Amino acid sequence: MIGQAIADGFLTGAILALGAIGVSLGSQILKFANFSHSELLTWGAYLALTFTAFASAGVPIGPLSFGWPLLVAVIIAGLLTGMLAVIVDRLIFRRLRSKNANNLTMVFASFGIALVLRNLVLLLWGPEAQYYTSELQIAIEVLPNIRLLPDQAFVLGLTIVLVIALHAMLKYSRLGMSMRAMAESPSLSRVCGVKIETVVRWTWVFSGMLAAMAGIFMGLTVQLRPEMGFNILLAIFTAAILGGSGSLFGAVLGGLVVGLAENLSVLIIPASFKAAVPFMILILVLYFRPQGFLGVKEKR
Repeated sequence: MIGQAIADGFLTGAILALGAIGVSLGSQILKFANFSHSELLTWGAYLALTFTAFASAGVPIGPLSFGWPLLVAVIIAGLLTGMLAVIVDRLIFRRLRSKNANNLTMVFASFGIALVLRNLVLLLWGPEAQYYTSELQIAIEVLPNIRLLPDQAFVLGLTIVLVIALHAMLKYSRLGMSMRAMAESPSLSRVCGVKIETVVRWTWVFSGMLAAMAGIFMGLTVQLRPEMGFNILLAIFTAAILGGSGSLFGAVLGGLVVGLAENLSVLIIPASFKAAVPFMILILVLYFRPQGFLGVKEKR
């Protein structure tokens, strides 16, 4: 039973990690906590659903419950969600930056945007739960007393590939080096010739794409609901803070810790209290190590 809870925790943690990476990138480069990030997760999931609704169902790939249309939908929804994030920045956040708005103003603006995006989902797709596929799956025993659905194994594998690809981009590409430089010092980056608006634009694109991936994976392993992003908002921010702001692998580690804590907690407490676990972790992290596991303590 504990082994199955750990396996489920890794799956939850993988999804949270993708969302936490986007939050971490935004907080380190854009310098504010973007609470509308959770709604980008929801939009990505529903945009993929829309594409699969218009495309043919396709033959399921091997033991998976879906065919090639959903894989194409992952790419399209990721790009469209990245574009949506850029549009939101152009309409709201860039105007606030041009007026030298403080961080608190940006945070309140992100709350307002989150409400607008969530209600647009309700208006366009309705409040009912929806699914990508109606195919039934049989869980496979991957280890003694540990079973995973093929879709869950696919989500774990693809998440690992995405994290490795993002790490390579941040470490070796010119854009990645510019993003890391701006995260360290925006003013110094500007002096060194870094195009600030270009970095900001790509930060929104990557954050939106990662959020879309997290939303699609969550919808694939559970179901799609308009409040799905909001429901894991606290867990995503806890994972980002726990790992350390701006740390890619820290966000992954934070996501895994939160996912494991949530799923292991149901062995001790009623499942209805599961949502409170990220909140308790967040309080402990802020009290004992506010810079996170892999973060660096700021010098005063």
